[in-house]
Amino acid sequence: MQVTLPESETPARVIFHVDGKMTADRFYDLCQANPDLWMELTREGDIVILPPAGMESSFQSGYASRMLGIWADRDRCGRVLDSSGGFALPDGSVLSPDAAWVSRERLSSLTRAQKQKFATVTPEFVIEVMSPSDRLATAQAKMRDWLRNGVQLGWLLQPHTQTVFSYRNAGEPIVLTSAVRVEGEGPVAGFVLELDPIWQGL
Repeated sequence: MQVTLPESETPARVIFHVDGKMTADRFYDLCQANPDLWMELTREGDIVILPPAGMESSFQSGYASRMLGIWADRDRCGRVLDSSGGFALPDGSVLSPDAAWVSRERLSSLTRAQKQKFATVTPEFVIEVMSPSDRLATAQAKMRDWLRNGVQLGWLLQPHTQTVFSYRNAGEPIVLTSAVRVEGEGPVAGFVLELDPIWQGL
């Protein structure tokens, strides 16, 4: 096993290069044995340990997840998972967005036992909120990973520049600057996220 600390990222992401195949089930067991660590699994099989969010970043991502959840409760067509939920994706990675919406149709394909572990369905919609230490290139690469695995719509929010990158299909994102709100489409048509609380922070 090798460990990498990328110098270009502060605080550093710790990346473990694992010898042998790291399956979603093995990774789930690892996460259960280390509940205080926030980890993701790349499609190459590397384990990435991420630093905890700062207070303001936690508020911003929590707000986005909460607003999506309130809308989903009214819409009743799907469920919302927060940043603690992992998705075992078709390419072998296990990723966690800040907020995800999954349709009841996709959820109905899972057994009760499957629902106790990482979701083995791809969410239709995800939100990622960048913290001040996140690199834009890394965040955008993760958004492309989401779309390659079947996400239909994804929003990447960059609070310190008040920018929204809206991803649909495999094309380049639509970039919105200083927007006061962003409106859902496709699977989450009707959802509107007011952005001022995220832009303003605490």
